[in-house]
This record gives sequence, C-alpha cells and structure tokens, in this order.
Amino acid sequence: MEKKYPLPPFTLETALEKIQLAEDAWNSQDPERVSKAYTINSEWRNRSEFVNGRDEIIAFLTGKWQRELNYKLRKEYWAHTDNRIAVRFVYEYQNEQGKWFRAYGNENWEFDENGLMARRFASINDLEIEEKDREFK
Repeated sequence: MEKKYPLPPFTLETALEKIQLAEDAWNSQDPERVSKAYTINSEWRNRSEFVNGRDEIIAFLTGKWQRELNYKLRKEYWAHTDNRIAVRFVYEYQNEQGKWFRAYGNENWEFDENGLMARRFASINDLEIEEKDREFK
C-alpha cells in the first residue's frame, strides 16, 4: 500500500513537516511530483474548479503553471486535528502578459490513514501587484 509520511494522527511537529513537504513539492512546479501526495481519487475544490483524481490534478497543475509563470509559494500552519490540516498561503506569479499577482488563500486538507491527501479545499484571491512590490524573488 502506498504511504506518504508523516502519517496521521498528526502532532504539531508532523503537521509542520507535512506543510513543508507540500510547499516544496508545489514550488517544484512538477505536476507528477505534486500528484503523488494525493489519493488516486482525491477531491479538490480550487477556487470555483472541481478536480477529481490524480489525472485531473496533473492536467490542472500543468495548465496552472503554463499560465502562472515565475510561481513561488509559501504555506503557513493554521491548525490541525488527527487527520486534518488547515493552512494559509501566499504565492506570487506573473501572467503571460507580464503582469504580477499575489494570491492569498486558505486550504483545508484531509488525509487518509496512509498519509495521502484525500480532500483539498482551497479558497484563493488574487491581487495585481507591481513588480517592485514582489516579496518572493
């Protein structure tokens, strides 16, 4: 059986580790690598899009990183329970027209017993910024 450590139930230490692993994977901008943290039939809500399963995750992330250039993300612990973690995040990206944006949001994650994320719900807001105001360079 496929496992992704650390496994639930989470402690503060293992929740922080799980968050850092997720941040590192997303910053790799490798859809295949990111998808391996999720169950085969993982359910997502990302803004107003619903994504189900690894194949859709890979397709979604491939498109995302084709549109969101120079992507850089930071995740921050918010709360956790036995098999759930809540994070807040901020990321910056440049669109194809060269404009910069900062996206803010919250994610709620639910993990199965093997440490794979079964559910991910993301609420995200974008703010156009000037290049001089970027925080992640």
